[in-house]
Amino acid sequence: MSPHDAHELLLVFLPVPEPKEALERIRQEFPTMQLEFFEISPDVSRLTDDIIPSDLLQRATFMTTAFGIVPHPDQTPQLQYLHSFSAGMDHLIEKPIFAKTNIRMSTSSGIHGPSIAEWVVMNWLAHSRMYYNILEARRRHHWLTFKEFTHWEVDDHVGQTVGILGYGSIGRQIARLASGLGMRILAYTAQPRLTSESRRDTGFIIPRTGDPDGLIPEAWYSGLDRSSLHAFLAQGLDHIVICLPLSAETTHLIGKEEFDILSAHEHSATRKPFLTNISRGKIIDQEALVSALQSGALGGAALDVTDPEPLPVGHPLWEQPNVYIGSHMSGFGKRYWDRSLEILRLNLARLREGDELINEYHRREASD
Repeated sequence: MSPHDAHELLLVFLPVPEPKEALERIRQEFPTMQLEFFEISPDVSRLTDDIIPSDLLQRATFMTTAFGIVPHPDQTPQLQYLHSFSAGMDHLIEKPIFAKTNIRMSTSSGIHGPSIAEWVVMNWLAHSRMYYNILEARRRHHWLTFKEFTHWEVDDHVGQTVGILGYGSIGRQIARLASGLGMRILAYTAQPRLTSESRRDTGFIIPRTGDPDGLIPEAWYSGLDRSSLHAFLAQGLDHIVICLPLSAETTHLIGKEEFDILSAHEHSATRKPFLTNISRGKIIDQEALVSALQSGALGGAALDVTDPEPLPVGHPLWEQPNVYIGSHMSGFGKRYWDRSLEILRLNLARLREGDELINEYHRREASD
């Protein structure tokens, strides 16, 4: 089957009102395909008849998924393709529809770069410009004096070095913005990127974003072993940004030993490394992170993700100075859903032509 077949049905469900313009573009390109939209609660854990009628599930050939909400394979016997509104697939790999079928799947990797990169830089600037102190002075109607302001060690980012651990679409957009601040960029990838071809971004790219040809980093590092990672962390990093997918290999990849290496090789006598995590909380040993912040091995942290989520009331991270917690929402914005649906639209055309999908996820990736 292909998307021009009149018997095909696309089910789109989201925890937001219908993105009419994006869906209308799909309807216009595939006029004979039936498209049904459902607004669902973000608290839904599984698809039942009162959410999406069973007869539609039975006939569905294409479907989206948000927040890991997927049907059981028995509910969707005609399903050929599933598009996820998330970039990662770690929340789906245990689901029967992932583990027990060969349904083609795609992710929304590539759409998060602008929002997350701006969240990252926002926290860098809030930290380095002591912005929360300025907000507090405003709250008190207090005009800061020159002496007060200079005492806060306000700094800029020119000449600082940022190490980006995982150089995908998000890491590339962070590099783009960091470069604009006058920073040095070092990239770390699992596999070596020794040629210009290997450094190119082959995924979904929003126009005027990222680093499509991989030209921004001053140097590239790589490896799957601890010694390679430690060599990267010893490069005198002012900032380390974690942009890795969660896997068995990356769980607790960053812990006490890694924080000690970062701190020991910081080239500034007055500035300790600042850690940013926008991937998954479990990549960091959180107890070691708290200790590194309390000891001064780290100068601060911006955490959009934690372990667990939500971060419990009373957890020590809430009380740490210079820690900014984002509640795993840095990637969202008003254009999030439209951008993801654009990947879906492009992939429906690729299905018609029998081509590889944009951001197609192959089951083997889960075990590589």
